[in-house]
Amino acid sequence: MQALIQVFLPKEEYQMRMLLRVSIPVDTGNAAAKAGTLGPTVQRLVASLKPEAVYFFPDDNGQRSASIVFDMQDSSQIAAIAEPWFIEFNAKVSIRPCMSPEDLAKGLSVMS
Repeated sequence: MQALIQVFLPKEEYQMRMLLRVSIPVDTGNAAAKAGTLGPTVQRLVASLKPEAVYFFPDDNGQRSASIVFDMQDSSQIAAIAEPWFIEFNAKVSIRPCMSPEDLAKGLSVMS
């Protein structure tokens, strides 16, 4: 699908809204918090994504978690987005495309 989209859109105009979910294990998060590195590291990693929205919360397993909505231009960026979370926090990471209500309306309009 990405290749098909890129046929019609110049590469510099192609981007997809993505949802990054991050969960930091309690022990790793506690160690980073005690060392004073949790906040600055999370701020640096989040800022690098230039996010549309960011939400922090304890997940269902009691881990420090975040949902981050950002635009991705190419699937090759996945490694550069996920690896810092793995390396810094041994975090669980998931990345998936997502839509705004406007995106959904636009997508559904072609079905009419």
